[in-house]
Amino acid sequence: MLENMGCEAAPAASPEAAASAVAGGLPRTSSAGRLIALDLARGLAILGMFAAHVGPEPSEGGLLGWLMEAARGRSATLFALLAGFSLVIVTGRPEPRTGRPGRQAVAIVLIRSVILIALGYALTALDTDVDVILSYYGMLFVLALPLYRLRAGTLAVVAATAALVMPQVLYLLRAAADGGSWADTMIEYDPLARITDSDGFSELFVTGPYPVLTWLPFIVTGMAVAKLDFTRPEVVGRVALAGGALAVFGYGTSWLALHFVPGAQAAVNEATGTEAAASAWWSDAVGEDPDTGVPAWLLVAAPHSQTTWSILANTGVALAVLAVCFIAMDRSPRIRRPAAPVAAVGSIALTAYVGHILAIKALGTDDLPGSAALPVYVGFALAAMLLALIWTRFFRRGPLEYLMHVATRPALLIK
Repeated sequence: MLENMGCEAAPAASPEAAASAVAGGLPRTSSAGRLIALDLARGLAILGMFAAHVGPEPSEGGLLGWLMEAARGRSATLFALLAGFSLVIVTGRPEPRTGRPGRQAVAIVLIRSVILIALGYALTALDTDVDVILSYYGMLFVLALPLYRLRAGTLAVVAATAALVMPQVLYLLRAAADGGSWADTMIEYDPLARITDSDGFSELFVTGPYPVLTWLPFIVTGMAVAKLDFTRPEVVGRVALAGGALAVFGYGTSWLALHFVPGAQAAVNEATGTEAAASAWWSDAVGEDPDTGVPAWLLVAAPHSQTTWSILANTGVALAVLAVCFIAMDRSPRIRRPAAPVAAVGSIALTAYVGHILAIKALGTDDLPGSAALPVYVGFALAAMLLALIWTRFFRRGPLEYLMHVATRPALLIK
């Protein structure tokens, strides 16, 4: 299914025209339906992260609690998968750019990566309760960039291999890091740690909330999907089926393991200090920081658990959402008007993401009781959609997207 390399988007577009994709925008060379579909998926990811950061707790129960639970972790996963899609837009589809355009595209991605890493640390310094993803996002671009010339099938194999291997590697590294050996030494000599007053590269790769070792499969999967020909309805259908199958396999295998492996639930409960192991096959209630040295943790599929099952399941959800957006926008033009506010948010995703963190800091909405959290979330979402609609009516790029575009102009001087 991932063998098809054809794609309709911007084979002749310059790196400059495509560059806005990394920051949230897309080149205006795709058909209207497919353009809106990508922006719609990105907008859903942004609004989902709003829900995780300022929305009610899933413990509220009912449909609202389920929706809040569904947004946790899975929104960030969708965001990362779409980052891979954007990376391929910048570096060329259906055929990767070569020669001078290729060198310019690589430089554009690297410049944007550095800016995203710096911006991520700046937002983290605001000391909100939000685990800012941008620094990890920028590092993921750097790691994935050498893969941009690979075919879709090869990228799918790379993503699958990383999903199978990296969670086990991360588990061992985190166990060793808690022992205070290599991690403390690395932090001591890490220039990034000194500059940012953080744990530096060890945090980005191992100990942070979005470790690039286990988030790389998401961006590589997005790159593979971006190589496909979405003008063919059967391709979109196969992506939807693949997404559904991965979600069922990931969550289903975790459910079976937690319910039938002797002692698994007890070990997870003890490691996390909760009683949520029975729902750890999909729920974030189990947490994300278990005591190390508990192999049963590798059986869960909670959104932030960094396990093979969570990666497979969350990738499946992201693929299914992306496919549904394509199907809805291509086959149901009437849906485009009601979807426009969400798509507008997606078209200026970087501005919307940074803006909501600044708003959280300014308004002090980090930890609200359930009765207040829902109105705050609705207010954030409505404000983002209204402002995005107004802005995109007059401007092609969001404010931060425009600044990123300007910052990458020196890349076009490369010969």
